[in-house]
Amino acid sequence: MVEEAVTVNKTKRAQFQASTQSPVRLSEMTVSTEDRQKCGLAEFDRVLGGGVVPGSLTLIGGDPGIGKSTLILQAAERWAGAGPVLYVTAEESARQIKLRASRLGVKAAELFLLAENSLEAVLEQAKDLKPSFLIVDSIQTVFTSALESAPGSVSQVRECAGRLMQQAKGVGIPTFIIGHVTKDGTIAGPRMLEHMVDTVLYFEGDAGHPYRILRAVKNRYGSTNEIGVFEMKDIGLTEVPNPSELFLAERAEDAAGSIVVPAIEGTRPILVEIQALVSGTAFGNPRRTAMGIDGNRVSLLVAVLEKKVGYALLGQDIFLNVAGGVRLNEPAIDLGVIAALASSHLNRPVPKRTLLFGEVGLAGEVRAVSRPELRVKEAERLGFNCCLLPAGNLKNLPAPKGLELIGVRDASEALAFLFD
Repeated sequence: MVEEAVTVNKTKRAQFQASTQSPVRLSEMTVSTEDRQKCGLAEFDRVLGGGVVPGSLTLIGGDPGIGKSTLILQAAERWAGAGPVLYVTAEESARQIKLRASRLGVKAAELFLLAENSLEAVLEQAKDLKPSFLIVDSIQTVFTSALESAPGSVSQVRECAGRLMQQAKGVGIPTFIIGHVTKDGTIAGPRMLEHMVDTVLYFEGDAGHPYRILRAVKNRYGSTNEIGVFEMKDIGLTEVPNPSELFLAERAEDAAGSIVVPAIEGTRPILVEIQALVSGTAFGNPRRTAMGIDGNRVSLLVAVLEKKVGYALLGQDIFLNVAGGVRLNEPAIDLGVIAALASSHLNRPVPKRTLLFGEVGLAGEVRAVSRPELRVKEAERLGFNCCLLPAGNLKNLPAPKGLELIGVRDASEALAFLFD
């Protein structure tokens, strides 16, 4: 239940006003290309779709301490080179932001800090300063005096986001708001908050790994599910232009249970390592642990190996991990997961410089996946010499020089090629 203030004008009823606009034919409309403003961080600009669109409203979410404020502060330094940037810190003091900026080496002269959590005061300062960018950190700590509820409540978050959206669209100031996340990793507050903004970015990463992934889950001005890869260092976040080489740098090629798969994240192919460990269980119920992959999908593939291939895995403990803290969601990694499980179960490594991709169905068949040419090209660039892929993708796909393409129709055929 959400309490909202309702004002009623008893002296004069609100009268309907007819719209002054008339319908326009779609063929007669002219659209000018928006001038995107780049910040200089190529990975950040990639996720945004090539830069920031004037008047856009962007929401950035992520776990506490993952690097949201660090990323936006580094971007603000570059934006400040083209005009004033207003950084509203509603959680921390201006002194804390200054200490972080000193550690990161941020020395922009046109970067203004405002330690304020009143929305009316923020909008008034933005009206006087006329910044080229507005940053609000965070939306859960900003409140408006029009509502009596506490900051962070559903009504406050929705109203503050709505006012910021009106200002961004009306004046044309690109606005970035940082949002807290709940225990399950979603942005706190009403679901309407994600529908109101133009772009939703999630900052992902594991506390045990220095790598961070900025993922676009909604973007009205670019590709969805695009990612940017960063590495957290003492001097801040640094870009990772070749994530495939980074994720495979410490891989042991002769280890059983290790498989390389080419995944597509947005428009970028990335080679990642899937590690599997299959061992006998000491308990009545075997354990199933998956990190970086959907656990339900892993259970399904284990059942396919048991029923269609004949491997006795239902009584085994199974642990699966994607190296580097990456999270994979696409079904094209199914064949790689099955090969990693079989390799660990048989205690036999796959041939060196070999990778696999393909979707596996309940009947054990290997189905074609999207954009095989990008996956094969990335494998060729990193020096792989053998690739197992669905037979349906092998049609009209030229084999790159030095890379052998082998089409398979089911999981049994793929495992027979690897281990027989």
